Amino acid sequence: MESGMPKCSRRALALIISLQICLSLPNGTSAGFNEKKLLHKLLDHYNVLERPVANESDPLQLSFGLTLMQIIDVDEKNQLLITNIWLKLEWNDMNLRWNASDYGGVKDLRIPPHRLWKPDVLMYNSADEGFDGTYPTNVVVRNNGSCMYVPPGIFKSTCKIDITWFPFDDQRCEMKFGSWTYDGLQLDLQLQDDAGGDISSFITNGEWDLLGVPGKRNEIYYNCCPEPYIDITFVIIIRRRTLYYFFNLIVPCVLIASMAVLGFTLPPDSGEKLSLGVTILLSLTVFLNMVAETMPATSDAVPLLGTYFNCIMFMVASSVVSTILILNYHHRNADTHEMSNWIKTIFLIWLPWILRMHRPPGTPEYGASHNRNAPMIAERKPIHFPDVEMKERSSKSLLANVLDIDDDFRHNHRGGGTPTPMPPSSFFRSVYRQAEDNGNGARVPPPEPVVATHGCINADYELAMILKEIRFITDQMRKDDESSVVTRDWKFAAMVVDRLCLIIFTLFTIIATLAVLFSAPHIIVS
Repeated sequence: MESGMPKCSRRALALIISLQICLSLPNGTSAGFNEKKLLHKLLDHYNVLERPVANESDPLQLSFGLTLMQIIDVDEKNQLLITNIWLKLEWNDMNLRWNASDYGGVKDLRIPPHRLWKPDVLMYNSADEGFDGTYPTNVVVRNNGSCMYVPPGIFKSTCKIDITWFPFDDQRCEMKFGSWTYDGLQLDLQLQDDAGGDISSFITNGEWDLLGVPGKRNEIYYNCCPEPYIDITFVIIIRRRTLYYFFNLIVPCVLIASMAVLGFTLPPDSGEKLSLGVTILLSLTVFLNMVAETMPATSDAVPLLGTYFNCIMFMVASSVVSTILILNYHHRNADTHEMSNWIKTIFLIWLPWILRMHRPPGTPEYGASHNRNAPMIAERKPIHFPDVEMKERSSKSLLANVLDIDDDFRHNHRGGGTPTPMPPSSFFRSVYRQAEDNGNGARVPPPEPVVATHGCINADYELAMILKEIRFITDQMRKDDESSVVTRDWKFAAMVVDRLCLIIFTLFTIIATLAVLFSAPHIIVS
């Protein structure tokens, strides 16, 4: 039966079925035709160069807003701010109006921006290679002629970094937006929100805290033109989070400074005082270079942390100089240096009294054993020899005991014989003087006539030489005692300087650290 149906009847049946299917679909599916018709009507004779106003003398009102999504980076070295921002521009285009009922209820359209007139708003202080970092999204056009353009973009803007209070600093980075060609009489920019930029969707940054994004409308008259030029300036206020810098720069610097102070507790004989100070100075130089690498090469200001590092480096360098002075004092002796009166007064009397320092046990105090006009050895008690009575009890005289000979002259004198005459005093003087004049200690024999005249001249000469040697040894011991006293005085002076430097540099480190922390605008570690 169907095969016998005429061909025209089959076509008419298919057309009826298709119409029934189309009528049974929802009304929204019929909008494609209306939207196409509307786009042809709006854009076929649309001129993208025409400023869409009813009267050419009237300015076009442009509402401008900003949504800050993320702070990507703050480049202090190059003084740049990189952010992720969504712009929001709204204006009314009189050439894009229609009656929604005439076009199947179509109330809005999405049109590419190159098919429409759009304001040439750019960021004046852009540092991007392409200058405009926005992505050209579609423009949402409504039937009343309102146009909303929300282009997102990665903005690289210039920002003058103030490093005065680094790392406890706040930065204010401006982003200035305005029309590149239209003046205020042709395009009137208005701030969309008096509170400034929208930060409701802001993604927190690990290095910076966002304090706010206030905005301001500026109307500026330039000397070149009588027309005003309008711009919208947003200020991104951020605060540096100091937790990273506190634990990676400040705390190590304080520990290194304390090590430099503790170096004064090392004894000078250890040989590590000077090498420790130089090592600490090199360590601080490395930390200072780390700070300098992140800071811009500017002479406008010195960062607070750099000032602190310089103070600590000055302290460590001064400690190295003080250590050299201490080692110099410690290794001085009577053969190379003579302690002047003012050094004795300052380092052996006044400073020990102020610092409550005392000499080690067994060492006499300077005030009790020293005289400014006489050496310490002059106040010692003289050495007492054996009494004369003990010598009278001996069967030999002092000369005979020393020379191990018989006391012939004493026996002869007691037996009534003629005593052996003693050499005259001039003989001992001549012998002693000859021995003194001999610098190498060799014995110089007395003149031959004297030897021939006196029988015991050899024994008397030996006695004179022994007395001379005893006096030489006594003088040498006296000189050694005086030298040891001078050496102990220099070592004690070195101890006084060591203690004084320990106190001074400890106070300096504490005061410098507290001054840096409390001079900062904020010291909240976060």
